[in-house]
Parts: sequence; C-alpha cells; structure tokens
Amino acid sequence: MKALLKELIQADTTVQQGELAAAELIAEHLRPVGVDCRIDSWDGNRANLTARVKSGSANKAILFACHLDVVPVGEGVWEHSPFSGFEKDGRIYGRGATDMKGGIAAIVTAIKQVAEAGHNLNRDVIVVCAGGEETDSCGAKRFLEKHSGELPELTGIIIPEPTDFDVVTAHRGMLWLKIITRGKTAHSSTPELGVNAISSMNKVLSALENYTFPVEPNELLGECSLSVNTITGGKAFNVVPDKCEIGIDIRTLPGQHKEQIISDLQKLCSKLRKEHPDFDAEIVFDREVSALQTDIKSAFVKEFCSIVNVDKTTAVGFTTDGPHFNELNAPVVIFGPGKPELCHKPNEYINIADLEKAVEHYKSIILKFCK
Repeated sequence: MKALLKELIQADTTVQQGELAAAELIAEHLRPVGVDCRIDSWDGNRANLTARVKSGSANKAILFACHLDVVPVGEGVWEHSPFSGFEKDGRIYGRGATDMKGGIAAIVTAIKQVAEAGHNLNRDVIVVCAGGEETDSCGAKRFLEKHSGELPELTGIIIPEPTDFDVVTAHRGMLWLKIITRGKTAHSSTPELGVNAISSMNKVLSALENYTFPVEPNELLGECSLSVNTITGGKAFNVVPDKCEIGIDIRTLPGQHKEQIISDLQKLCSKLRKEHPDFDAEIVFDREVSALQTDIKSAFVKEFCSIVNVDKTTAVGFTTDGPHFNELNAPVVIFGPGKPELCHKPNEYINIADLEKAVEHYKSIILKFCK
C-alpha cells in the first residue's frame, strides 16, 4: 500500500501531465489478481480507469468514485519534493497524498485483499478513477456519458475524498462565472477621451462587496457564498484599458440554478448601466457542479454508518464529483482517509495509520454490501 501511494504521487497528474500514467499504474496492480481494468484515454495523456471485481450477479454493484488528478504545486515552499512520495515519521508527503491518492491507494489495496482472499461476492465492485475533477470534471462527465446506461443497479456510491473518516452526505455546489467590463482605449495623458474598463470593474466589485443572493440558508450547508478570486485588465501603463475581467466562485445550495444566479447578476449590471451610461459588462459561464444532499435516512446511509461506526453524518464546504455521480440514482456518501485542511497546500501528507485504517473500512464496506 505504501509503495503504491508513493508510485501514485511520483506519477505527476496535474492537468499538464495528465492522468494516463497513474491509470496504467493502478491497472498493473489490479490485473494480476483478476480485476477487470479498462483505461479510457483522450488528448494523448488524459485518462479514466474503470476497474471491476465481478461477482455472481452482474445486475447489482457498489461503486467507488475517485479522481486521479491533482492541483499544481503552487508557489509555496515544500520541505520535500512534491512528487517524491517522501516517507518520514509515519507520514507520506507529496502532492495528492491526501487529495486523493491516499484514498485511491487504500481502496485499491482493499480490493486486492478481497480478490486474493477469494470471497464469493453477490454484487460487483466498480472503481472509477476519473480525470479532471480539480478543473472541469471532464473525466466524470465522460464516464457517465459513455457508461451510465450500461451500469448495473447500484446499491450506493462511495467517494474516497479526505474526510478524516467523517461520513459526509452533503456539500455546497460550485458555480464559476466571469464578469467582463469593456471600455474605450485612449492615451493615458488624456483619460477623459476613453472609458476605463478597470474603473467600470471597480463599480462591479463595490456592488458585490456585500451582495447576497435571494435564497434561504440551508439547514446543513448554511448560506450561498460569493468570492471574487481572479482579476485581469490593462495592457500598458500609458493606455486606458478597454477590458477587465474577474473570476467569481459561487458556492451554491440545493435547489439553486445557474440561470437564476446569472439573471440576478445581470440585474445588478443593468442597475449599474442605468447609473453610469458608459458602463458595459457581460457575464460568461465557466463551470458548474451542483450541490449534493443525500437522504440520511436511506437504508444505504444508515448501514454505511453502522459499518464504519459513525453516529451521524456531516456536511463539508468543499465540492466533489459526487453531484455528477448522483445522476446514477444511487445514494452518495463521501468517506476517506486524510485531513481535508491539508488539501491544496505545501507539504501535503497523509498518516500511514490512516491509510491502514481506510483499507480495513473499505474491506468491511465491500464485504457487508457484497456478500
């Protein structure tokens, strides 16, 4: 298990490098024990892996949904090379150690041990390791487009994201939008002859500072939030800019729809246009993941909590591929090793003891639901 995780970390799966090497690595570990592994690759280095432990019933299964990709290393200082898989003091360090190659290593190890033990299963176990979760969920979408109609009836879906062994059944959604303001160029010595797109964007930013969407808070997930996280504008010190762009991250609640949110922001821009005749802005859609809220009273969730000895479920702030897999009409839970606060940070690590604990949990889950 430790060796597998180190190899997975060493297989750089940032978007530039792609997920193919990691998918091939997992297949190499599972095929010798009789697990059917299929790799779907595109664009040269992007990839999904689907692994399936076949049982006596081809009509029922449980599904583990993972993601192979990792975020970039970033500008922070790392004590150890981020793609080394360095082991020290009971921890394995590296980009993806927690998010979520630790979870992948644990479920792959659990499946190997179940297969090697020769258990007679009455449900298939399917593991999807998808590409692109951190950017556009392209892998999950591609898997569903290709295979959703041919999958067996699913008892439940488990996502091995790092939850520190909390059972997560709800998270907010994510909507990424761009607002672009447009102006008119002029020489900076005569700015009155132009329309400064950055000044126009300043009006947008002021309007968004305390903006709230007209939606009631969710009992589990709280309020919908908005954060302006990128801004670009201007070409030169001596030119009045004719374009400025911001990127907005909106964390949505169950029942919210992107069309209504965009409409609300268009009304805000229309108000600014009435107040400032030179104001010109457009809103551009970038990416959306719906919110997730699984029924905690479902039989699958109740039995899952009993297996892992957890009294109650919880909600988290981060987003997963869960809402995409929710389209398969099976209850989704998020449960895995690793502390979520370590995700996307320098010196990311996972405790080896947590990996070992996760293997035992995943084996118990498979044997309980599939025997």
